[in-house]
Amino acid sequence: MKWAAVLFGLVALSECLHKIPLIKGKTARQALQEQGLWEEYRSRYPYNPMVKFDPSLAVGNEPMTNDADLSYYGVISIGTPPQSFKVIFDTGSSNLWVPSTFCNSKACDNHAKFNPQKSSTFKPTSKPLSIYYGTGSLTGVLGYDTVQVGGIIITDQVFGLSRTEAPFMVYMQADGILGLAFPVLSASGATPVFDNMMTKGLVSQDLFSVYLSSSVEGSMVTFGGLDSSYYTGDIKWIPLSLETYWQISMDSITINGKTVGCYGGCQAIVDTGTSLIVGPDSDIINLNTWVGAYTDPYGDVTVTCSNIDKMPDLNFNINGHSFTIPASAYVQQTDYGCSTGFGSNGHYQQWILGDVFIRQYYTIFDRSNQMVGLAKSV
Repeated sequence: MKWAAVLFGLVALSECLHKIPLIKGKTARQALQEQGLWEEYRSRYPYNPMVKFDPSLAVGNEPMTNDADLSYYGVISIGTPPQSFKVIFDTGSSNLWVPSTFCNSKACDNHAKFNPQKSSTFKPTSKPLSIYYGTGSLTGVLGYDTVQVGGIIITDQVFGLSRTEAPFMVYMQADGILGLAFPVLSASGATPVFDNMMTKGLVSQDLFSVYLSSSVEGSMVTFGGLDSSYYTGDIKWIPLSLETYWQISMDSITINGKTVGCYGGCQAIVDTGTSLIVGPDSDIINLNTWVGAYTDPYGDVTVTCSNIDKMPDLNFNINGHSFTIPASAYVQQTDYGCSTGFGSNGHYQQWILGDVFIRQYYTIFDRSNQMVGLAKSV
């Protein structure tokens, strides 16, 4: 009854929701493949998803990594008058940063740059910002200004203005990142955007929700509640096991009732800023074997496109509930063939439930109750 009452309250407040449409754009991988540069790029900038979640892997206090398959971004504005930026809404990090006119990196040349001289509400600081990537770094300085996100106006929001950016960011469609994880992860102690929304009473509920579509348009981030038009059936509420990332406990991953991953239970992070489902190397190898994937001469794990209808479902068993991911969802189909949407994190036992998972389940990130809610997407 408790959660029925909460759900009723959320639906009743639906008129107070603040929505930001997301665009599913071309990924860096697709852009590089079209230019014939993908092989060189991935050899120079290898994908190491755990860099983002393990501070011991980097010098800085908000490590991140190159993810060439990220594709969702939305538009926010900063300053007075507003300057617009495309950002990734990332539940795996906590800082807001955008390129700036201070930046002299090649990555800034083809992205929108914030000009503090053109904003009457900008307040400078001398406090530096450093975000270390697995394949480079971002440096900059913190400033304060008015930020508009889905109709919400946040005055005096701290954000990062980049001075240098990692080379791989040249190929990213988004200009910057808006982090939606917890304050403890924020580089330089910057207060996250959503924390300011909550503190200043700008949202009716201390939660936000994410719907990811496979189409170019239709995806949405909703601040202050949830929208029942994006899901069907009941919401399954899962308590957080750690309040830094959106981390939960997972029981197992099964195929036809047989455990194929997360043996004996494991930890998983629900992350909109990771494109794939990521797990330990041995488990990912096992998953790929079970679904009939093979490694091609270029190192990609591929499947025969005509076999997708014959491939098994994956079941992610979490908090007593089973969340099914069919082959049509975990196989990525492009003009260059078909590959599984699984990534390896090496020897780390932690899993990351990225966009491949979130596309199937409308996801609610509840700060008040420290829970993640999952419901089948429409």
